[in-house]
Amino acid sequence: MSLKLANRLFGLFLLATASIFTAFSASSADADKRTSNSFDSQQVGVSPWGPADEIGRLNLITPASRAAILARLDGGKVYDLATDYYLGMPSWQDAGDPHYQFWMTHTPRGTAIDDPMGVGEAMNATRSYTGTAFSMYSHTGTHIDALNHFGIHGKIWNGFKADEHLGDRGWNRTGIEKFPPLIARGVLIDVAAAKGVEMLADQYRITRQDLKDALARQKTVLQEGDIVLIRTGRMKLFDDPKAYMSAPPGMGLDAARYLVEEGGAMIVGADNLSFETFPSEVEDDYVPLHTYLLAQQGAPIIELIALDELSKDKVYEFAFIGGPLKIRGGDAAPLRPVAVPLRSSSQ
Repeated sequence: MSLKLANRLFGLFLLATASIFTAFSASSADADKRTSNSFDSQQVGVSPWGPADEIGRLNLITPASRAAILARLDGGKVYDLATDYYLGMPSWQDAGDPHYQFWMTHTPRGTAIDDPMGVGEAMNATRSYTGTAFSMYSHTGTHIDALNHFGIHGKIWNGFKADEHLGDRGWNRTGIEKFPPLIARGVLIDVAAAKGVEMLADQYRITRQDLKDALARQKTVLQEGDIVLIRTGRMKLFDDPKAYMSAPPGMGLDAARYLVEEGGAMIVGADNLSFETFPSEVEDDYVPLHTYLLAQQGAPIIELIALDELSKDKVYEFAFIGGPLKIRGGDAAPLRPVAVPLRSSSQ
């Protein structure tokens, strides 16, 4: 065999080997995409909407998307999806955050005695004055998380660093005040009803298959830009704070990935507090769903949203309309959302 021919054959061998390795690598990469480890768990997401983006997947709200959903409003009934705020209500206390507090600052009788406005006894007797104040942790009651709520190694969504963008008055990037009004297609995935129970069991971790089964039962198809709300049935315990907060069910990481990466969800939410359940299924992350959704996918999370009335009436598709308080630099804010049923898109 000549040296020239040997070199040629060796070159063909290397080319074939490289092709096999490339095909194997591509197959492995495709397989990885189907596992919970297909993304770098130690890196925050980089926004496809550019280096200045502060709202993540909320960029999916456009004039066209708003017009499309508002054009289908039925208007026959409106569903209030917010909880009440009351003293002693369920709230997150494990990290030492404050309970919801409410107190009177002015009462008709007290004002008559104190005369704080200096208007005199006669005026206070005829113009009764009531004033109140309240305080709470920002993640209390029906609320939505901003993208700065959780990050990785001091960075949040789109690479903004705490050392550069977090001051004593909150974040100057991705604050909750940057959120636009939330007007989009809402979808209820009633996992509890699909399983034939009033409420999922304590610490039950919702799977990808649970979501698929519920969607099939409802004959509901997810679309890109949806606000997807998961019903566990937990809201039936809202007036029993200790029971509500004890070992709640929640979403699994693979299920959350299904909603965002395959279903196209813009925002995800549930009727529990913390969205996910504990203990964590990921060894090196005690809140893997918050990390994945907020820091890596730019997908806000809604918690403590009231879904039982929608479930009762079997309303699975609706216009979601609401918005958080515009708290500058905030990592969350109370939310007062409503659901308005839709006419058929064929009408």
